[in-house]
Amino acid sequence: MSQTKGKKVAVPVNDQGLESKVAPVFGRATYFCIYDLETGKTEYVENAGAISQGGAGIKAAQCVVDAGASLLFTPQCGDNAAEVIRSAEIEMYQSVEGTVEENIKNYQAGKLALLESTHAGFHHGEK
Repeated sequence: MSQTKGKKVAVPVNDQGLESKVAPVFGRATYFCIYDLETGKTEYVENAGAISQGGAGIKAAQCVVDAGASLLFTPQCGDNAAEVIRSAEIEMYQSVEGTVEENIKNYQAGKLALLESTHAGFHHGEK
């Protein structure tokens, strides 16, 4: 996608910095890196779902929406969180293993695929 004006990317991370690795679990990431593709400005938003007893993905998704992101790079996403993300018209992309910066560069080069599949989520107490 070449149109970057006004686009903010959300990436789940456990540490702050563009060299941080993408967190493996969307709903339990400590922070979301919010990167403005136009200005290069970076900010970090605490993930309300990180310490939640339940509904972590939905709370995390709401953090992404509230941060004004229009894109999400994540390795995976639960069905309920994905519903929140999609309803806000945020495009979800499958992140690659690596850093926030590497994923941004891959996106700008057209190398990230849309995240097509989601999972049922990790629910406590399910057998």
